[in-house]
Amino acid sequence: MPVTERALELAMTAAQAAADKKAQDIVVIDVAEQLYITDAFVIASASNERQVASIVDAIEEALVNLPEKAKPVRREGERQGRWVLLDYVDIVVHVQHAEEREFYALDKLWKDCPSIPFVDRDMVEADAS
Repeated sequence: MPVTERALELAMTAAQAAADKKAQDIVVIDVAEQLYITDAFVIASASNERQVASIVDAIEEALVNLPEKAKPVRREGERQGRWVLLDYVDIVVHVQHAEEREFYALDKLWKDCPSIPFVDRDMVEADAS
């Protein structure tokens, strides 16, 4: 079964919040066929620990401000600030320092799963100008 509408809404909102904080290499992966515990992964990179924290804060704020509020049921890695995982059940968000992103290569680990296209709305607006 493909990703649910709710998971897609959460994933796109999280990805846009990350993009708004200048996250790099944002990808959304549909893992619904492979995992029964979640539908999608959102993976984003940051260049330093402060930016990781800023991106995580922006994602949490964006998702709690949705009409159907979403709060993470689990949050890990905040103390170190190198890889923060936010578990929203429908989606799991990974915000990683660029070095961790390269080392753990989650994108490659889940390469057999389809990716869900994400386009930063600021890029679309800039192209339209």
